[in-house]
Amino acid sequence: MALSEDRRRLVAALGRGLPLTRRPYRDLGRDIGIAEEAVIAALGEMLDDGLLKRLGIVVHHHQLGYRANAMVVWDIPDDAVAEVGRRFSEFDFVTLCYRRQRRPPEWPYNLFCMVHGRQRTRVLAQVEELAAACGLADAPHQVLFSSRRFKQRGAIYGDPG
Repeated sequence: MALSEDRRRLVAALGRGLPLTRRPYRDLGRDIGIAEEAVIAALGEMLDDGLLKRLGIVVHHHQLGYRANAMVVWDIPDDAVAEVGRRFSEFDFVTLCYRRQRRPPEWPYNLFCMVHGRQRTRVLAQVEELAAACGLADAPHQVLFSSRRFKQRGAIYGDPG
């Protein structure tokens, strides 16, 4: 589907991120010459039409003081993984949770969740809390703390300018 020039500018501007202001759609629109109402309407239409799948946020955890970031990988029985994942997602400190295919024998883990924290001891305590609350104290898992950061950015669908 061909995009109008206004929508091309809007998609390209989204690749740079929304401004952190009280009215981000107004300010984004002002920067590209589109009224706030038209920005909101166009985004809604593009979501409805499937041209955009979702609007998300990229949080730069390190700059916010979260330096003890861990991916926790779990070996959960396949018939329970959906329910366990749903339960994990109810915890405020779990920032993402998803299922992955196992790669035996080296990699038996099929459920991944991310926990961000300011101190490793706190993150480890939260992992213990998660395991205890979900009846997984004996479930095989590993806590993999980040050792380096990679560039974080959202999807870019046009020229970010």
